[in-house]
Amino acid sequence: MEAAAIPTWTGPRAMAESAEALRFLQAPGHLPRGRRVYAIGDVHGHPDKLRRLHAAVAADLAARPTTFATLVHLGDYIDQGPDSAGVVALLASGPAVRGAKVVNLMGDHERMLVDALGGDKAAATDWLWAGGRQALESWGLDGELPREEWEAALPASHVAFLRGLTLMHQEGDYVFVHAGIRPGVPLDRQLTDDLVAMRQPFLFSEDDFGCIVVHGHSSTPSVTIGKNRIALDTGAGLGEKLTCAVLEDDAIGLIAV
Repeated sequence: MEAAAIPTWTGPRAMAESAEALRFLQAPGHLPRGRRVYAIGDVHGHPDKLRRLHAAVAADLAARPTTFATLVHLGDYIDQGPDSAGVVALLASGPAVRGAKVVNLMGDHERMLVDALGGDKAAATDWLWAGGRQALESWGLDGELPREEWEAALPASHVAFLRGLTLMHQEGDYVFVHAGIRPGVPLDRQLTDDLVAMRQPFLFSEDDFGCIVVHGHSSTPSVTIGKNRIALDTGAGLGEKLTCAVLEDDAIGLIAV
């Protein structure tokens, strides 16, 4: 497939609104032939947008079958948006797209809630400040419910989903994490705090990480594609687009809803 030179920044015109309108740019990394990864940025309480992207992924797979497909959700499913519970229910209910392996990564918002459920009072305070009250209300709970009662009040399947989230996924030249990695530190020695909450020095680093890092966490108006990273948080939690990157061979396509 034809592909342009790798851009540092992609504008809105590079982002299709449906699988049918998908077009490809040169990617900074490569996947083995027959493998495709769909990576979705920070959802932040918008199950309607997530369902639309899942439908677009399913349509693309139907139109362009591949040997092995993976759907990666990059974390931050909860807070900011109106329906955190709806997003968790959708993801916890099972495979999102038939024919695709699903990987659900942990974001910093899920980390705060999981730590709070484990008894961390500081994490509970941070989570409430970051949107936790509205999230509790989306589960039909009182936003002022005491922390000690959260776990018993939340659906057990949702708590199990949150505790089962993974920190990292690797395919081909790509490493998928929520926030980033610490430059100069091997992947197997990265700290959880960095993987779920890193901004600097990662975002400004021009280092060769030995992989292309695909991440969310730090929102930008459009997708950033650099030589060492691809950033996919396009501000869904702020009322902007939710974006999915389609990675295959040495190309990248973008769908945003």
